This record gives sequence, C-alpha cells and structure tokens, in this order.
Amino acid sequence: MSTSFDPSGLHTELFIDGAWQKAAGGATFAVENPATHEVIAHVADGGPEEARAAIEAAGRAQAEWAKSTPRQRADILRRAFELVIANTDRLASIMTAEMGKPLAEAKGEVAYGAEMLRWFSEEAVRIGGDQATSVDGNTR
Repeated sequence: MSTSFDPSGLHTELFIDGAWQKAAGGATFAVENPATHEVIAHVADGGPEEARAAIEAAGRAQAEWAKSTPRQRADILRRAFELVIANTDRLASIMTAEMGKPLAEAKGEVAYGAEMLRWFSEEAVRIGGDQATSVDGNTR
C-alpha cells in the first residue's frame, strides 16, 4: 500500500438497499494507483444480480422520496453538501490515488460536485409547475 494514501475506513463493498454488501461469489477487482502501480484496494465487482437489486432498491427509495416535502428534500441535500465539504481532503486523496489526478484538481472537483448538492438543496423548496406541494406533504 502507498504511504501517501490511507485506505483505512474505505468501503469496498457495494452499497445496495441501505447496506454494504459483497458481490455474488465474493468477486472483486483491483484498483491500482496509476502513478505507482500499487494496488490501493480490491473492490466488489457487481454483476447483473447486484444491478437488478440496486434498481429495485432505487425504485423503492424513489417512492419514499416522492412522499417527502420539499423542505425535507432540501434538508437532506444540504446535509449531503455539508458532509462532502467536511470530507474534501479524504475524497480528493481517494481520487488522486485511484486516478492520478493532481490533488488540487481533485479538491476542485469535490467542491464543484458539492456545489451541485447545495444548489439543488436550495432549488428543492422552489419547485414550480402546475402542482404545489403543501407544507405537510399530504395534499397537492
């Protein structure tokens, strides 16, 4: 393992239906640092079975998300933004190790992605259109 990258705490399983899980049969593939050719992790190699499970879980999650109020959605997205910003250094170091991207560029990319979360968190309460969601989310 590289001394410049600390893989501790790095999840290498598939996140499906709210839980980390191994691929069927325990299949993995190596992630290699392109600069040093060191293997930095072995990650789960999901296949069709895992893809179907993820799609089904996403459908269930979307149905629940649709029931939430704009304020609840905004709060969730804002919290995601805050977590990404709080973990910028860790996320950027992962990007640098797995892709060879310069650290400063990786930090910029993390910040750019985080800004998308913030922007959409602010837009969530400004949903336009022919339907208006009530404050309690039970009537339209």
